[in-house]
Amino acid sequence: MRAMADLRAGDHRLARRSIAWGPPWVRRVAPAVEEAAEHTKLWWAAAGVMAAVGGWHGRMAAAAGVTAMATAQVLSNAVAKKLYRRRRPPQEWVPPEDLQDRPDSSSFPSGHTAAAFAFAGAVIPVWPAAGAACAVSAVTVAAERVHSGAHYPSDVAAGGAIGLAAAALVRAAPRLLWRHVL
Repeated sequence: MRAMADLRAGDHRLARRSIAWGPPWVRRVAPAVEEAAEHTKLWWAAAGVMAAVGGWHGRMAAAAGVTAMATAQVLSNAVAKKLYRRRRPPQEWVPPEDLQDRPDSSSFPSGHTAAAFAFAGAVIPVWPAAGAACAVSAVTVAAERVHSGAHYPSDVAAGGAIGLAAAALVRAAPRLLWRHVL
C-alpha cells in the first residue's frame, strides 16, 4: 500500500513540474503538436506521405502503422479507459490557456500516446528511417500530453506500452494466422 501511495505521489509531483516547466517557446509549440495529434491527423498524414513517396516499403510501412494505430486506439480508448476511470490532473495546475481543449474522458491511459507509439513501433521494422522520424514525433506527442496537463506521466507510460504492444501484435499477426491455418 505504501509503495502505491509513493508511486502516486511521485506521479503527481512529476506532472506538476512538467506542467509548470518550460520556456515560453514550449507553450507556443505545444498547441500545434496537440492539434496535429488530435484525431490521429499526424499519423494519417505520415501514412499518406510514406505511401506516396516510399514505394513498396512506404506502402507496407503505412499499412502497418495505420493498422497498429487503430489497434492501439481500440485497446486504449474503448477498453482501458472504460476499465479504469481516472481524473485528469487538477485544473489549478494547468495554465488557463491550456484548459480550453481539455478532454473530459478518463485520463488513463493516454490514447494519443498509444496511437503515436503504435504507429512508430509498426513503421520502424518496415522502414527504419521513416520510423525514426515517427518515433521522435511520438515522444514529442507524449511529452506534450503531460506538459499540457491532459495526463499524468503514468497515463502516458501506459499509453506508450499499449501502443508498442499493438505494434508487436500487428507485426506478429501474419505469422500467428499462418500457423493457425496450417
